[in-house]
Amino acid sequence: MTSQEQENKALVRRFTEEVYNRRNLDAADELLAPNFVDHGLSAGKEGYIQAYKQDVADMLASSSDFHLTIEELIAKGDKVVSRATGSGSVDQRELEGVAPTGVRMTIENISINRLVDGKIVEERTVSDLSPFWQQRMEQERLERERVEQEFRVARSIQQASLPEEVPTLEGWQISPFYQPAREVGGDFYDFHFLSEGRLGLVVGDATGKGVPAALVMSTTCGMLQAVSEALDSISPGEVLSRVNETLLSRIPSDMFVTCFYGVLDPESATFTYANAGHDLPYLWHGGAAEELRARGMPLGLMPSMSYEEKEMMLEPTDTALLYSDGLVEAHAPDGEMFGFPRLRALVAKHGEEGPLGDFCLEKLYSFVGEGWEQEDDITLLTLRRSPSRSRTS
Repeated sequence: MTSQEQENKALVRRFTEEVYNRRNLDAADELLAPNFVDHGLSAGKEGYIQAYKQDVADMLASSSDFHLTIEELIAKGDKVVSRATGSGSVDQRELEGVAPTGVRMTIENISINRLVDGKIVEERTVSDLSPFWQQRMEQERLERERVEQEFRVARSIQQASLPEEVPTLEGWQISPFYQPAREVGGDFYDFHFLSEGRLGLVVGDATGKGVPAALVMSTTCGMLQAVSEALDSISPGEVLSRVNETLLSRIPSDMFVTCFYGVLDPESATFTYANAGHDLPYLWHGGAAEELRARGMPLGLMPSMSYEEKEMMLEPTDTALLYSDGLVEAHAPDGEMFGFPRLRALVAKHGEEGPLGDFCLEKLYSFVGEGWEQEDDITLLTLRRSPSRSRTS
């Protein structure tokens, strides 16, 4: 080995020690030639020395204990080939897609440096990045497991909040349907038993997904139940107003709940209802579909809200359809949305034929086609007055 080759080896070793192990990036300005080219950087990138220093700085900033060890150096002519092992904990910030969890990474590099007049003028480096790929795969696996666990927790909260039984009322048919999407939302329905045989019916939707939505949904269900029982009121508007005030301080400021609440008197066939920003239910009556309109803001948004109340008499075969937006916002393969006009037309045309909820779902599945990936929870609740029941005078 010539003395020049010896000097080249020593310069490469010094460069590695200063720049990588002592984190002295200014040494790059001294040891790299002004016309230095790093073939590992993007082709045509200007300012190779500064770009090189920035890449090294970014790598070193991810680890508090990175160290590069030269395992072998071979010099031949104006070139020096080095085999080095870099090791350190990714504990400061993300590196190559690996989160700063403190995991220790070890990589191997083979570099070819060309030197002229005691300066490095060219570098080519090949690195074994398989440890990064393996770690990213492990992170993705753990993230999938975390998400799946969150889904399981959210679904268990949601299922525990739904009623176990459907009330049985002579002369009335009550049919709930709930189908969760893969990504848990905040849909809910419930029944409240009130004095004198009256029954409260609720359909609602908490904004958001996963555990947060499930917790807000569960909280809202419990409050509606507690307030309705405490007031024993035939006023759905009063119940919603009380629940709104309580929710304001108990749910995140960026979340809210839409809710339709109605009270049925099965003897007089009167149905009193109020709406907190929920999709308008449809009533099949006399061959037409009517919207059950009542004004009111979603729960948990603003204080001191009042909720408009409406009252109506349900005739024999009248059917009310309460639902969540997972139904109307479902999309066909071509992107078309199921939509409110389609749902209203279906209610108008088929409201008297039988189980309205089942019919709407049949049309929905036909609309979205096979292989449909459900985007949101779907909740339906139908209330139908039996044809045989005579109206109480």
